[in-house]
Amino acid sequence: MDDSPPPDARIPRYIAAAEQMKQGQFDLEVPTTPPDEIGRLGTALRDLARALESRYREVQQLERITARINAGLLLDDVLDNVFQDFREVIPYDRIGLALLEENGQQVRARWARSDLPVLKINRNFTQPLAGSSLEVILRTGQPRILNDLPAYLAAKPSSESTRLIVAEGLKSSLTCPLIANGVPIGFIFFSSARPHAYDAAHVDTFRHIAEQLSVIVEKGRLVSEIAVQKTAIEQRNDELRHLNELKNAFLGIAAHDLRSPIGLIQMTAELLLDSETELPREQQTKFTQDILRHTGHMLTLLNDLLDVSQIESGNLSLEETSIDLAALLEEAVKWHALVATPKGTRVQLQPAAPGQVHADPLRLRQVIDNLISNAVKYSPPGSLVRVEMQRFDRGWRIAVKDQGPGLTPADRQRLFQDFARLSARPTGGEKSVGLGLAIVRRIVEAHGGQVGADSEPGQGATFWFTLPDQK
Repeated sequence: MDDSPPPDARIPRYIAAAEQMKQGQFDLEVPTTPPDEIGRLGTALRDLARALESRYREVQQLERITARINAGLLLDDVLDNVFQDFREVIPYDRIGLALLEENGQQVRARWARSDLPVLKINRNFTQPLAGSSLEVILRTGQPRILNDLPAYLAAKPSSESTRLIVAEGLKSSLTCPLIANGVPIGFIFFSSARPHAYDAAHVDTFRHIAEQLSVIVEKGRLVSEIAVQKTAIEQRNDELRHLNELKNAFLGIAAHDLRSPIGLIQMTAELLLDSETELPREQQTKFTQDILRHTGHMLTLLNDLLDVSQIESGNLSLEETSIDLAALLEEAVKWHALVATPKGTRVQLQPAAPGQVHADPLRLRQVIDNLISNAVKYSPPGSLVRVEMQRFDRGWRIAVKDQGPGLTPADRQRLFQDFARLSARPTGGEKSVGLGLAIVRRIVEAHGGQVGADSEPGQGATFWFTLPDQK
């Protein structure tokens, strides 16, 4: 005869309920009475189902949120999505992100957003990891909750980051370490304007959030770095493409503008050396002057091509020193006045007070020479070219005024560009390849200044540039 008690009918129902929970079904109907040991098992099973349902819903919600966040590519996009969506699972008025740099020795603020009007910790904020409270968080891998930031600051007044956060109006904070694939990458900070916003009972949830965000943030950071590298490569490719186009233009200019004078020089030299050809002294002098004129043009062309090539390749180096600007202009004007004498053109320096600038004297003289020689070149014989310098609140303005044909609207669009030939033609047959003003622009900008031209057709032109007191 079997003396064992008959099986309790509640047991099969409990087993079925457990199977339901394995399938993610938590709306259980299990008997909890009578309140004997088996009944208490039913009560425990029902409470477990409710806890599991809450946890299950929370995990589902986090997965939905992280899926939306993970749709962002660049790190800033990812973090903006975090700020927008995580309100569903965690309270905050501010979120900040800091990443580890310098082989994990330095912590640098990378991003922050806040609903509050003040944001004091920006991307420039850094602090050493060693000896900080963040080092402890990283070592333990546990989130840190500070539910009374003003009290924490009073206890640790040397904490600069806490002082800044409190100054923003925040009362409590949650700091979670970010560890992706076992490698620490930084921290995410949730902060609230309410004290005691974070419950220690939710640490497991906070840790789960940090685990999810670590992978997403690392992905966004890597994509952002790749995007920066891609932009840099594209920019470099554009520069190389431009240099290649410039090289082709140089070759075309050299082939066109050097072939003719070289041919003329060769032919003239052959005539001068031909012992059977008797040339009058005046003709020999003219041939020699032609050779000098053509070689001068070729030398100017080659120097301009080399200057543009050097500047475009990033090899322009300035040897800056303190310069007496008035003395430099006076010296340049005297030289150009002498050169312009055969054309009957006068070059005058307007009286100006002495002034000092910090610049490369050779490059600055190159700019001044170019503008004055252009003014003489395009001005009619017997006209006046005026050079003046004026002080303004942040530096000096140097201007060269001519009485030439002025600039058309189309001319103004091409000014200071490579190989820009204007509608006006030199009045004395001088040569031009259109590089001088482009070189002027590059040199002035390298000094931190600006260039420009003021003109109306038929009323002359004023070409000017500025030199700041400091770049």
